[in-house]
Amino acid sequence: MYRHSYAEILDDAASEGRARERMAFDHAIELMQAAEAKGVDSREAVEAIFFLNRLWSLLIEDLASDENGLPKELRASLISIGLWVLREAQRLRQEMAGSFAALIEVNSAIRNGLA
Repeated sequence: MYRHSYAEILDDAASEGRARERMAFDHAIELMQAAEAKGVDSREAVEAIFFLNRLWSLLIEDLASDENGLPKELRASLISIGLWVLREAQRLRQEMAGSFAALIEVNSAIRNGLA
């Protein structure tokens, strides 16, 4: 019979959550890289922006929740980054900006921080 402490179960759940978040960021980065190669007016760009908007909208909602266990200052910083990502994605959608490079760089840094 297996015996686990509640803390071990919580650690496992947090680890699994971070793994899912890394996978979501990996997918977003792959979509943005494909969009970067095809151009801002491509179908790939539309897919990348749509996914990025969904991802960061969910993350911001979670970060804004009082139930989120991250320190308040870190949550506020991540929300600020998320709002920038959403604005930059909107600029790309409206073709005011021509490259996904900054979005790829920022999202890669966030993904790498989930380790």
